[in-house]
Amino acid sequence: MRIDKLQRIAVGALEDIKARDIQVLDVRARTSLYDTMVIASADSNRQVRALANHVRDKLKEASDAASEVAEEA
Repeated sequence: MRIDKLQRIAVGALEDIKARDIQVLDVRARTSLYDTMVIASADSNRQVRALANHVRDKLKEASDAASEVAEEA
């Protein structure tokens, strides 16, 4: 899956449950581990956990859907 699509999914998931101050940073010049980093704020620890779980679930759904399409081809 392409990086830009992953970013859109992650940002969309964060927006779904009201994350604040969402930033997408290009970190390619700083590290070889990642291309981008998505950062967001929340009002409580509970909301941070909910944001992380929601992003994980949405990315997993997208990954599973991409795998199904690849298997059909």
